Amino acid sequence: MPGKMFTISDLMATLRSVDATAPRLTWYGPDGERVELSGRVLDNWVAKTANFAVDELDAGPGSTVGVDMPAHWRSLCWLLAAWQAGATVVFTAGSGAPAPAAAAADGTDTDETTTDVVVTADPGLPATSMDGSLVVAVALGALDMRWHGDLPGGVIDYAAEVRAHGDVFMPFDQPAMTDTAVVHRAVQGNNNGDGTVTGGSAAAPDPSLNTAPVTFGTLMDGYAVPFGQPERVLLRADAGLEPTVRTALGIWAAGGSVLLVHPSVQIEDRLLASERVTSGR
Repeated sequence: MPGKMFTISDLMATLRSVDATAPRLTWYGPDGERVELSGRVLDNWVAKTANFAVDELDAGPGSTVGVDMPAHWRSLCWLLAAWQAGATVVFTAGSGAPAPAAAAADGTDTDETTTDVVVTADPGLPATSMDGSLVVAVALGALDMRWHGDLPGGVIDYAAEVRAHGDVFMPFDQPAMTDTAVVHRAVQGNNNGDGTVTGGSAAAPDPSLNTAPVTFGTLMDGYAVPFGQPERVLLRADAGLEPTVRTALGIWAAGGSVLLVHPSVQIEDRLLASERVTSGR
């Protein structure tokens, strides 16, 4: 892909204009589910989601979106959309992030990081019932047009609402390059200095944890995992959402493609060959 990408908007513009029909994100889920998004289709989903977030949730510079979802093609779209809108992202427990350092005896999150919006695949969890936060339920099935079953009062059904929003995102306000794009909450346990945390309720094999917040100026240069050339890269969803998106950003910036696989999917040589995988993480 041409040129150096400084922002998420640069990335999305390139995905929709350079080799736009090539696959950029392929998802293998439970029960034989396979979803493939070209660069143009990925940009379309991100634009619709960003427009939904801005129009319905007032997301934008200065607002915070908590992402409480596993690594999945829809959660990657949400992250790209939140950043394109200029919002700050907080990874919560449902994304595979470690538990926060401050927790009440009943397990309630008492971390001081606040969120304006919580995006979740499980709106019934106490962690998503944050005072003052709008809650958005995201159905993960490939063909889900709405949430199946009843939702708690006030929870917004993403699948039922997002298709009504525009395919092109035009921001009202752009974040400054020094604005915070990702907030890392302090986690339980001890920072070992090598990217891991021990002694708490969860291990965190991610060097980004317990560091200063990530800015919009460092999302594509510093936060994204660098790749030197285009590759078709296998990513396992059980690595967690944040490590997945950091790697995916670097893959896309280099002109490559992501194959994201649910933990229940058996990875066989036939799958790797048919998907033309060149690298695995």
